[in-house]
Amino acid sequence: MLIIVDYDAGNLRSVLRACEHVGIDARISADPADVLGADRLIFPGVGSAESAVDTLRTRGLDEAIKGFFETGKPMLGICLGSQIVLDYSAEGARDCLGLVPGVVQKFDLADKALKVPHIGWNEVDFVKPHPLLKRVSSGDEFYFVHSYYTVPASTNDVYGTTDYGQQFCSMLGRDNLFATQFHLEKSGEKGLSILAEFGQWDGCV
Repeated sequence: MLIIVDYDAGNLRSVLRACEHVGIDARISADPADVLGADRLIFPGVGSAESAVDTLRTRGLDEAIKGFFETGKPMLGICLGSQIVLDYSAEGARDCLGLVPGVVQKFDLADKALKVPHIGWNEVDFVKPHPLLKRVSSGDEFYFVHSYYTVPASTNDVYGTTDYGQQFCSMLGRDNLFATQFHLEKSGEKGLSILAEFGQWDGCV
């Protein structure tokens, strides 16, 4: 069973419908036992890292997600879920899950004509291959909504970058974890193809 983690960070139904569309059996849960017992895990989210991290800790989901990651089973982070897997977020000055070394920073763009948050379709340039990227190509466009971006400590954890007044990491991964800053569930057939590959992935790179 695939579990979509519910920590009051929104967009859960859209992710569930996307899973159903590509034939993945999934359900939403806020129960740490369900998270630990899942076969694969999606860690989605929109909104504030500050409130999201606080909710994860209150519900005991932070330790459950860490425990799941340690099992080696496949895990997918989306948008806010791609940020909270790092060590620290400048949004609310919060320590995060620490699954991937790195920090989350806010856009501070020299080009003031560019709006923050970054909203809309943008290209992703692939840095290196990954099993989830079999049906997409470097330069394909995906849908973004965010004001903060990930800065992994190691370039080895960066799988894709995007330019929005500056180059930032838009896909990251380590071991059995893969995460996208863009919304797979809102990115049409390209995004859904990554989700479909996740449904078949064994967690090995």
